[in-house]
Amino acid sequence: MAEQGLEMLLQSLRTYELRLLRCSISHDPPLASSQISITPHPLQTSIESLLQSIESGHYSKALTSKSADFLLNLDQVSSSYSDSITDSVSSFLISENSETSTEERAFLVVAVAVSAFLAFVQAKVTGPPEILPPLFTNIAKEEIEVWARNEVMSTGSDLLGKFFNLEYIVFAKLLLSTIRAHFGNENSTIFPTISWWLARVLLIQQKLLDGHSSVLFQKLQDLIPETLAHLGDLMKVSRYWPGIEEGSLSDIVSMLHLEFGIIDFRYGRVDSSKLHFESSEKASGLSLSVSGSLGFRTVHQVDPKAQLRLITNHSSSTNGHSDKSSQHDPQLHEASDVFLTPKFLESNNEGSLKPVQQALILAQCLLIEKNTPHDEMQRWDMAPYIEAIDSQSSSLFIIRSFCDLLRIRWERTRSRTKERAILMMDKVVQGIYDSTPGVAVAERMCFCFSVDFPTIPSLRKEYADLLVSCGLIGEAVKTYEDLELWDNVIFCYRLLQKKSASVELINTRLLQHPNDPRLWCSLGDVTDQDSCYYKALEVSENKSVRAKRSLARSAYNRGEYEKSKLLWESAMKLNSLYPDGWFALGAAALKARDLEKALDGFSRAVQLDPDNGEAWNNIACLHMTKKRSKEAMVAFKEALKYKRDSWQMWENYSQVAVDSGNFCLALEAVEKVLSLSKYKRVDVELLERVMVEIERVEVERSRESEMIGEILKGVVKNGGGGGGVWGLFGRWYKLKGDLAMCCEALLKEVRAYQGSEVWKEKERFVKFSRASLELCKVYVEIGGRRELCAGEMHLKSTIKQAALKFSETQEFKQLQAFLDKLQAMLQSTSG
Repeated sequence: MAEQGLEMLLQSLRTYELRLLRCSISHDPPLASSQISITPHPLQTSIESLLQSIESGHYSKALTSKSADFLLNLDQVSSSYSDSITDSVSSFLISENSETSTEERAFLVVAVAVSAFLAFVQAKVTGPPEILPPLFTNIAKEEIEVWARNEVMSTGSDLLGKFFNLEYIVFAKLLLSTIRAHFGNENSTIFPTISWWLARVLLIQQKLLDGHSSVLFQKLQDLIPETLAHLGDLMKVSRYWPGIEEGSLSDIVSMLHLEFGIIDFRYGRVDSSKLHFESSEKASGLSLSVSGSLGFRTVHQVDPKAQLRLITNHSSSTNGHSDKSSQHDPQLHEASDVFLTPKFLESNNEGSLKPVQQALILAQCLLIEKNTPHDEMQRWDMAPYIEAIDSQSSSLFIIRSFCDLLRIRWERTRSRTKERAILMMDKVVQGIYDSTPGVAVAERMCFCFSVDFPTIPSLRKEYADLLVSCGLIGEAVKTYEDLELWDNVIFCYRLLQKKSASVELINTRLLQHPNDPRLWCSLGDVTDQDSCYYKALEVSENKSVRAKRSLARSAYNRGEYEKSKLLWESAMKLNSLYPDGWFALGAAALKARDLEKALDGFSRAVQLDPDNGEAWNNIACLHMTKKRSKEAMVAFKEALKYKRDSWQMWENYSQVAVDSGNFCLALEAVEKVLSLSKYKRVDVELLERVMVEIERVEVERSRESEMIGEILKGVVKNGGGGGGVWGLFGRWYKLKGDLAMCCEALLKEVRAYQGSEVWKEKERFVKFSRASLELCKVYVEIGGRRELCAGEMHLKSTIKQAALKFSETQEFKQLQAFLDKLQAMLQSTSG
């Protein structure tokens, strides 16, 4: 009976858990409470009350109920507020005087955590934003703000803008983490959605920061496989929630993979992100392909032109999700003569898409952004996906807003649509702040984690950046100041040539907030004084990553490379997900002659940013110095994907290719060097090495032989024919059996080395004598008396002039010996 009672209890709690999850999936009427007969008690009543408040979008109201009182009275005696919260949760879970089960008490804590989290998300992401009531009434507001800010920034990054009520997200994270730790491996049967909710909390925390946090990344990498192990496919979800309709099952699985794909995208893990998106497509029954169709894109277009068009094949249609504000304001249509969506000659009649399918389509734009070059064509590749959502008759508020944001990022780059982009951005920001008629707060929460929508301060910053790009600096400064983005304020004041105003502004803010490390760093940036950065480290208890980075750059600029290296190492320990930092560490280590540390720094940089061509080049060069040709070649191949116009890089690549025995690739690289340098860079030594290999195995190197011949012809044609080039040209003609042309080329080599310096400089004489010897050997090979006489005359003249200074050299003796041989041949032919 006890086991049966526990199973009935768990089924009831799973129903509650599903209701909680559906608050972020659907704004349809909530599920009915569990029909399983259980004796009601006050805790169940509290859970039901909390769920109803959350389902109706009254998140902060749920926290003011008596159900959450025991968690909101912090013990000021504890070593920290974090310890006080976790101790309260632990004590509540192991209470022996309670008639309720541990599982019920744990779910109440989860519901309180989700209430706090969703209240924060509404205030800082989905809107309408509001200043939330203090979470802990028995603690001074200023103390809680400092504690919460330090907790959020303890992951190694500064806040991106001004945020209030950070204690809500910190509180939610602590509650969920404590429950997850309490049940440990039992999460497979006890609330597997905890890890999903916690991943959402960490994603929102990452969005609050101005850079990637390695601490959050590592935690998310633990949560993602844990959640997928419990809810990663339709079968697992149906086993956990038996009886749920198939449409809801597919929505849950599809949204899970979609959210995890966005998380991986945030951290640059494109391949993993793509796999999650593909799993999401499969679960949602969606298939996408881009095709072409005739249509009109502008108002004044007369003839239809081929336009990119997204073709969607899906197995299900929308189930009533709609947004009355989904249609664009007529003012936006009038702002440009370019249609928001092309007018196609043929309609596709593909029907309406479910919200998760619409979110999936927009997620494809994220992949395009990472997988294609950052040029105008990239935005046009995104266009059919954006226009597919714009053509939908209805969309959820957050999906429509994200679609508009993607369009703004596209249209702001085009002169014909830039004005509309500004107008649309204004309406997106205003839409977040205003209460939209017919769109409840709870509806805005639906699928808000399934699109990469920024926080409200980040959105406003993007709007201000757009204004700056249009020259509207005055308006942008007001926004930056309101968001306390002092670096951007300083940048604008510099554009306006008002440096003193920025210093005065920061000093004024420091009088109000003397312990804000960001302000001290900004003051250091504008005054170029290291003392400001040291002050930032002092007030942050040596945790300000930005201060350490700034001090490292300052030391590097002064030539203190060892100090710069140590500072960069210290900064990267606090937050390792900063590719520019690893590159700078590599550069400082390189200057400090620490080659192993330099190689490690550049390698970490390309792990985080594979598109960093300079880092790849430095890795290759370091491998070259260590004679690791294969590793250097791999690195150069990567570097040349992004630095194809660097002749220096191609030249290094050719050297490595020869060292590794890949002569064909080496010659291709030489051709690229000649093309980029307009035939001013000719590596004769490298061509010599290739020629030796061709002479050694001529039959097996026919392709290389043809390539080097074309290279030599090009060099000579463009006036680059030095002695070394003519010598190689002569040897190439000899390989081809054309002794006449060989003789002519070698004669030009000899003439190139001629001059008064030949008889003064030994190195020059050695080259001249060897060229002369090769020429005379060809004369002998031809065998004609005229050629033999020419060779005799040349050798006699050379020996006579060289006898004064170089008579003891090996080259002089070789010339004499060959002259004797040649004279003997002439005597035999005359006899």
